[in-house]
Amino acid sequence: MWNIEFYEKENGERPVEEFLATLSPKQMAKTLRTIELLEKYGFSIPTKYSKQIRGKIWELRIQFSNDIQRIFYFAPKDKENQFILLHGFTKHTQRTPESEINIAQKYYEDYIRRF
Repeated sequence: MWNIEFYEKENGERPVEEFLATLSPKQMAKTLRTIELLEKYGFSIPTKYSKQIRGKIWELRIQFSNDIQRIFYFAPKDKENQFILLHGFTKHTQRTPESEINIAQKYYEDYIRRF
């Protein structure tokens, strides 16, 4: 089992929790089930659900009906069997927008700097 932690900004905001709160109940249920798969399988999760996006940042891939959600995460090297969920968004284009990846990168760098 892997531990899942939500990234928290210095001001106490937790971007992934805020993103989850914007989802419909059915979207949230599907997203939480996918997070549970990550918790259970870690890096062995099927590629249908996860893909490396940039450096140490991966994306959790969630699809419910025509809606596509992504949650960026990484595994801190100093914490065994742990993932930090950085940033989530609803995808509206074929490619993952660079602006969304940059947000996750910024949160990743902040986490590394502070911890």
